[in-house]
Amino acid sequence: MTTLAMIEAAAARLKGHARRTPLLSSPFLDEIAGRRLFVKAECLQHTGSFKFRGGWAALSALDPDLRKRGVIAYSSGNHAQGVAAAAKAHGAPAVIVMPADAPRLKIDNTRALGAEVVLYDRAAGESREAAAAPLVESRGLTLIKPYDEPEVIAGQGTTGLEIAEQAAEQGVTQGDVLVCCGGGGLTSGIALALQDRAPGLRVRPAEPEGFDDVARSQASGRIESNATPTGSICDAILTPAPGEITWPILSRLCGPGLTITDTEAQHAMALAFQRLKIVLEPGGAAALAAALFHGDQIEGDAVIAVATGGNVDRDTFVEALTRFS
Repeated sequence: MTTLAMIEAAAARLKGHARRTPLLSSPFLDEIAGRRLFVKAECLQHTGSFKFRGGWAALSALDPDLRKRGVIAYSSGNHAQGVAAAAKAHGAPAVIVMPADAPRLKIDNTRALGAEVVLYDRAAGESREAAAAPLVESRGLTLIKPYDEPEVIAGQGTTGLEIAEQAAEQGVTQGDVLVCCGGGGLTSGIALALQDRAPGLRVRPAEPEGFDDVARSQASGRIESNATPTGSICDAILTPAPGEITWPILSRLCGPGLTITDTEAQHAMALAFQRLKIVLEPGGAAALAAALFHGDQIEGDAVIAVATGGNVDRDTFVEALTRFS
């Protein structure tokens, strides 16, 4: 299991390689949210998302002989790019299994980072695990899971260490920290970091309608799955269910989940561009959408939303800006 010591060790290995992303604010967004709103801009991280942290943490922790043999990951795009970039920097071969319907930008960027991309048909029910398994066996590759991996969680948890420091600089010691949540690697990592560094900050998952498996799992007390693999524009956070490793952390440390619509994600994308001058993908805007449009479910006079990624296709971004210009 991931510990605070592992998160701190990951932070040491990431020093000089990952960016310390800013905590942004705008009085216009404060007015909409009805409280002070701070946005942790992980869309400005290397490869355009927080996933670089976990990819680097996992690659840098590997035994050198295993790393030289190569790694494999499955992802709709952000974990793919994070692992590909980390592997390239470490001189390690990388194979990435991606859904064929992933945004073209993410597929192209992953290839551009030097990874071999293998596509599978998730819309037809093909399993990413099944697609990856024979490659692991035949090539002797090390699998780096997108969220159910202790070192990946530790790398993502370094975001929480930064949030604790930056929130204190802003005088924020109490409040909700909203995190765009798929399998829960980032959400659980931040929760572990804040439990020690800023216990007055409560982590809450933000998910799209129809894919609120974490919120439903919190309500039932057991892992719940989503009915379908696709059906939301928030592709970055469409996962089957909370992870086996992340779920115990989520259930123990996180407040109730928040659910947003695709329309709210688009609106948040437009507002982030207009008011903060940052580019967000739909899944990376879920936490901001929850902060802006579900304030009645949030406590305190300040809220922090983690903007997790900005890898968005041009047409998707233009649609959001046009709709909410």
